[in-house]
Amino acid sequence: MDEKIVIMLIFIGFGVAEIIAGRFLNKDVATSRDWMMEVISTSIIMAVTIPAILFAVDWMGHHWFADYAGVLSTLPIWMMLALFLVGDDMTQYWWHRLSHSVPFLYNLHRAHHSAPYMSIRIVYRNNIFYYALMPGLWISAALVFLGLEAVYPWYLIVKLSVIFGAHSSVRWDEWLYKIPALDKVMWVVERTISTPATHSAHHGLHKEDGVTNYKGNYGNLLFFWDVLFGTAHITRRYPKEYGIEGLPDVSWQQELMWPVVGAGNGVKSEAPAISSPQEA
Repeated sequence: MDEKIVIMLIFIGFGVAEIIAGRFLNKDVATSRDWMMEVISTSIIMAVTIPAILFAVDWMGHHWFADYAGVLSTLPIWMMLALFLVGDDMTQYWWHRLSHSVPFLYNLHRAHHSAPYMSIRIVYRNNIFYYALMPGLWISAALVFLGLEAVYPWYLIVKLSVIFGAHSSVRWDEWLYKIPALDKVMWVVERTISTPATHSAHHGLHKEDGVTNYKGNYGNLLFFWDVLFGTAHITRRYPKEYGIEGLPDVSWQQELMWPVVGAGNGVKSEAPAISSPQEA
């Protein structure tokens, strides 16, 4: 199985669903600037960043730690999955959380939030250095080198399917909430994985709307990390507006290529100051 093809088909599937629903182009709010940012950032992570990290870790592993190649290949499947969930998904939670409080990291992440809409288009909309520095990607590559390559494709497919679904404007959870018999099931689901409702709240524009939780709902695959670490806010509703509140606009070049572009130009390097998140 080639997981890259499967993931691409899932990505395209969400895109097609948004097109059918009339929510892909976002003509009322999207601009050529948005398209430029999304095409460039998505292309770079897929064609450059991920392959480069996998190659670099594999090269360093075989040159400096050759004796450890495949050393974890005999672990049971559940333990391999646990290592990815902690080494990749939990560290991504903390990376994401830090990106909303550490000025340097926020400048690498603000492009993801400057989009005034939710869509499959924005999944990889980030500064080109954001993913290159993400610890979870390097840890995942190291785990593959250590022998977990049999589990990684399946883990990646599940994780990215959840992430794609959480960002998509086609809200798969919305109609499930309307089925009374599924109320308890959805209670568990929304506290386990990221859903359109919980993740769109993280992208909301106005903290006063009762839905937005910009300083919370950081989970990628598992929303459980937000529940565990006290940053979860669950309302089963969706913000009416999306974007960044309280910061001046900057150029698309600065959003995608800071600090190579835009450093020292007088624009504050800080995240919006938003009150502490509510508990779930």
